[in-house]
Amino acid sequence: MDIDARGPRFGAAVTTVVLAVVLITGSSWLLAWQTLAFALGTAGGVARSPYGWVFRTAVRPRIGPPTEFEAPEPPRFAQTVGLVFAGVGLVGLALGPEWLGLAATGAALAAAFLNAAFGYCLGCEMYLLVRRVAVRAE
Repeated sequence: MDIDARGPRFGAAVTTVVLAVVLITGSSWLLAWQTLAFALGTAGGVARSPYGWVFRTAVRPRIGPPTEFEAPEPPRFAQTVGLVFAGVGLVGLALGPEWLGLAATGAALAAAFLNAAFGYCLGCEMYLLVRRVAVRAE
């Protein structure tokens, strides 16, 4: 079943803010929260992530029904990519080296910002590329 295309973009906007605060403060606890949010989005899909829940319960009722839908698999894959970067960032911030934590968090922030500001989902594009390569390899 397709999902409201605005939901992942809302989640990316919240993620952008969270990751920016992580870079400013160096908070490994806040990055741990974001890593958990990515893990839940990976396990249950973006609609089941904490930001998806906020979108579904608080935002969507105020902005009206969706007019654009998308397949759930690319955003879910993007959550997995975010989980990897946030996990590496968390290890770097919590255990060192700090530069690794900052670099991984910065990469995740850049991807989230592209989605939030311009609707360009790097993880989704990676998913589509992997699918094309897999089909050609068969």
